[in-house]
Amino acid sequence: MRLRFTKMHGLGNDFVVIDATRAPVDLTPARVKAIADRHFGVGCDQLLVVEPATQPGVDFRYRIFNADGGEVEQCGNGARCFVRFVHDKGLTDKREIRVETKSGVIAPRLREDGLVTVDMGVPELMPAKVPFVSDSDALVQPLQVGDATVAITAVSMGNPHAVQVVADVDTAPVTGQGALIERHPRFPARVNAGFLQIVDAHRVRLRVFERGAGETLACGTGACAAVVAGIVRNLVESPVRVETRGGELEIAWGGPGTPVLMTGPAVTVFEGEMSLD
Repeated sequence: MRLRFTKMHGLGNDFVVIDATRAPVDLTPARVKAIADRHFGVGCDQLLVVEPATQPGVDFRYRIFNADGGEVEQCGNGARCFVRFVHDKGLTDKREIRVETKSGVIAPRLREDGLVTVDMGVPELMPAKVPFVSDSDALVQPLQVGDATVAITAVSMGNPHAVQVVADVDTAPVTGQGALIERHPRFPARVNAGFLQIVDAHRVRLRVFERGAGETLACGTGACAAVVAGIVRNLVESPVRVETRGGELEIAWGGPGTPVLMTGPAVTVFEGEMSLD
């Protein structure tokens, strides 16, 4: 099986993007893992698939697969790359599109300056809907991680996040603790573990250990979740510049019941073709 693809990235969070609008692509978990392998495949954090819409009022369907082969609900950096891809490939002439995902409809917009703004939808803070197992609806909750107890805020941006505030992201135990949080039994769908450092009311630093991918250079939904957590805890005010290891995003949120807006770059790296047999 020959597969044409486009390699893209959003702040170093890298993707293999596949156009399946004209014909379906048979992507088994094993094939996704083969494509994502950085030694024997193309290499990526996530694989993104562009498909025809399956419901009225939207332009495309957007599917996301992590490097471990599992399909997930949402990816913010991928959403920015998605709108640039369909625009550059001539699949649409719209600069703003509506895209169905596993967790609902999002609306990315390609701006004249080349940046992309995405309406990421309304965040969910109720534990049962994240999902997060808890007998309390408190915004800050203790989580036992190994020998330590950390204070987290559980947020869903269509996918689950556990955000904790740290003094310095450079020295935070992202790899070790992040792996334990990702598979913590109180998160039945697993979780993305965010480590948030407050710089001032409008600037933060962030590292994220992503579910099924490990630590990435940037995580769009993680940045959204971190800002939501910071705002509800009265630590930051919208808009917030989020500094990741791959670059900066701007996140704006008007509070409960309103959508999160994420703005950042989307870059095409190269085009290619590979054999999956």
